[in-house]
Amino acid sequence: MNELIQSAKELEQDLIRDRRHLHQNPELSFVEHETAAYIRERLTAMDIPFRALADTGTVAHIGSGDRCVALRADIDALPIHEESGVEFASRRDGVMHACGHDAHTAMLLAAARMLKDRESSLGGVVKLIFQPGEEKLPGGASIMIREGALLDPVPEVIFGQHVYPDAPAGQLGFVPGAMMAAADELYWTIHGRGGHAAQPHQTVDPIVIAANLINQLQSIVSRTLNPFDSGVLSVTSIHAGHANNVIPDAVEMLGTLRSLNLEWRESAINKIEQFSRTLAEAAGGSCDVRVVRGYPPLFNNDEATAFARGAALNLVEKSHVFDFEPKMWGEDFAYYAQAIPACFWMLGVRAHDRDSAPGLHNSHFVIEESALHRGAAMMSAAAIQRLRS
Repeated sequence: MNELIQSAKELEQDLIRDRRHLHQNPELSFVEHETAAYIRERLTAMDIPFRALADTGTVAHIGSGDRCVALRADIDALPIHEESGVEFASRRDGVMHACGHDAHTAMLLAAARMLKDRESSLGGVVKLIFQPGEEKLPGGASIMIREGALLDPVPEVIFGQHVYPDAPAGQLGFVPGAMMAAADELYWTIHGRGGHAAQPHQTVDPIVIAANLINQLQSIVSRTLNPFDSGVLSVTSIHAGHANNVIPDAVEMLGTLRSLNLEWRESAINKIEQFSRTLAEAAGGSCDVRVVRGYPPLFNNDEATAFARGAALNLVEKSHVFDFEPKMWGEDFAYYAQAIPACFWMLGVRAHDRDSAPGLHNSHFVIEESALHRGAAMMSAAAIQRLRS
């Protein structure tokens, strides 16, 4: 396995070049046309056959045989204006790889090179999935699966990784079972009757209704969820009115529901809808509430996670492997994990001389590029060891 680290280190210059090219040319979810073209050009140069799925998605195959292992990277960027200050910052105003998908793609391309060099000894097929649209519903993973990404051949396991700025560069974090939450989008429009702010008795104030609703919604988590389970209900945006002497006709709100317990998730959605309509009607108004169901919770397969962790321990020092604390984030890798055994791990990318770093989805987000060759080696090691096991 040390040989894999060495091979990845030898590819580091190309790996960083790929990552910086992708970082400078980010594209939003489901319109990653230039990104897809770049990936396919690199695969063609490596003589790796591939097919297009979900328009901008790409599935490639290395090796032959009855067994198959899949590796996945996401390719889309976020609608964020970059303020990182790096010399290779985004050339597209308002679009940034603030979640590290440029690094994910570059690491999988480097892993592809390493696996292609060892193709004759793999003992099976490694399927490379370059997936669009992770950041936007319905999630590119669901589309890739629907279009056959996990067929012909069917992988026995799928591995994926994500950069993690809270851990030092090169460290690898694993957790079996629940890793990330289901992420549902919430939309409200509260209708009242506007009027003069000095005559509130002649109005139905939607702002007061909204304030009461926000408070009441919190009881869904605090009073209906088992304290040993995890759930989050957050109202994240509220817009109403344009003047200090006018009560508006309506209030618009946005929010998110995060959950690990699928049964409670359904109960919470029902209560959100019920609370919203009933409270507004009791105050003389009405409420339109819409829940857009997002990604399911991400559960890592116990056996696949134990295997991947073992591969990591064969690859790096024991002190560089850590237990990842589950987050209430959302991740459409969960769709793959619903379909086949899966393990999703974290790769630390915080510079060693820093105690903290800007988080994911932050306009100042940066990564320590010296970690990337380890990520490429880890992807390769997981596939190789699995096929040889």
